Amino acid sequence: MIKYTSSKQVSIDDYLISHGKKLNPENRWIKLTSLMPWDNLSSVYLKKMSKKMGRRAIAPRIVIGAVIVKHLKSLSDEETIEEIRENAYLQYFLGLPEYTYDQVFTPSLFVTIRRRLGEREFN
Repeated sequence: MIKYTSSKQVSIDDYLISHGKKLNPENRWIKLTSLMPWDNLSSVYLKKMSKKMGRRAIAPRIVIGAVIVKHLKSLSDEETIEEIRENAYLQYFLGLPEYTYDQVFTPSLFVTIRRRLGEREFN
């Protein structure tokens, strides 16, 4: 089951990381965040999801962002999740409201995403 709300990005000034530090607005992931058609990409992803059945899904922005990170950085599933865990800029790119060291999802979910979307949409 999926419940979708628009991918409204928290402002860079409101994004919280440890010890009151702020993100650099010139970072490549910060710049890419504003260029991405998040709602359009989410609509492709949502067409493959049930709105009535199953447990609550990971937010489309997080899933799509993780797939983009995986491909742009040429990482394995496990490396992608670890890279996201360690990097506040990547977490901002994924739409998280603040930095967390928690995994956004388990690496094995990439297998389900690939199967659900199909190779063409995934790539």
